[in-house]
Amino acid sequence: MNKNILLRIAKVAFLLFLMIGTALIIRNNRNKVQQSQTEWTTNEGKVFGTTYHITYHSTQDMHDSILVALAQVDSSLSMFNPESQVAKINSNETDVMNPQLKHLLAQSLEISQKTDGAFDVTVAPLVNAWGFGFKNAESVSQAQIDSIMQFVGYDKVHINGNKLEKEDPRTMLDFSAIAKGYGVDQAAAVLERNGITDYMVEIGGEMRLSGKNREMKDWSIGVQNPHKDGTHTENNLQMIVSVSNCGIATSGNYNRYYIKDGQKISHTIDPSTGRPVTHNLLSATVRAKDCATADALATSFMVMGKEKAMQFLKAHKEYSAILIYAKEDGTLASAQFGEWIVK
Repeated sequence: MNKNILLRIAKVAFLLFLMIGTALIIRNNRNKVQQSQTEWTTNEGKVFGTTYHITYHSTQDMHDSILVALAQVDSSLSMFNPESQVAKINSNETDVMNPQLKHLLAQSLEISQKTDGAFDVTVAPLVNAWGFGFKNAESVSQAQIDSIMQFVGYDKVHINGNKLEKEDPRTMLDFSAIAKGYGVDQAAAVLERNGITDYMVEIGGEMRLSGKNREMKDWSIGVQNPHKDGTHTENNLQMIVSVSNCGIATSGNYNRYYIKDGQKISHTIDPSTGRPVTHNLLSATVRAKDCATADALATSFMVMGKEKAMQFLKAHKEYSAILIYAKEDGTLASAQFGEWIVK
């Protein structure tokens, strides 16, 4: 057999090898995608007065363990559960904090210092006075505000071992602006302890995202248009971002407010003045390492307003944010800090 024939046979054999190898790779990748899409579990329900949706890459259903973790958060931090640890602290039945409450209070005080008091877990009496807590909206006088401000302030509570020291027994702790994010982190911790690294945990709009989604891509998250009705349809979104391995939280003044004497009263109270904020920042979506921090900072930015929030983000590049605000003509604009991939 001459050399030309041998060379042709070798070329054909090599091409066949490439074709078979390519086919095997394609089939293997297809199988991986199909497997990735089928080996997922979704848990849904209600908690903390809102809904939760949890999706993770595992055939092992972790729902029972997640519910235990969320129940522990509720029994520690819920203002609406009279048997919770924080409720007993607020009623001065005890000054002893369990580990969860102590941890979250320490984290809250750290964020309060970092934000110069824009985040403050003692602000609940002011929120109540303005009608957003447990009471109906009433006429709020400056004298009332001054009276309440005597026992509001993060610097009026101190951690001493496992005990909480209050400078005034009327001071209350309210973790509403960070507890959902903390609950998200606790649910995510359950998944991670069981070796699950691809997941999305969402409670009331606050999220923790890790790894890849069903399509083996980063997670796509919608940022709501503040002028829309609150439903997360495509037409109601300001933008869609692609993220992973982070916590995401949004705070805004577009859904919770009331009108009194023709004035829009926001649910966000400035702890430094005791009054609702009146600036043009409509929403803040924050990305941080954990969801509790993102949750607290989103509230902080809504207290600060656009300019101060922008100054904070320029000084703290470890955080990312999308700030949506109203221009003078009423149209919306957004400012982005950090590396957001906008789709």
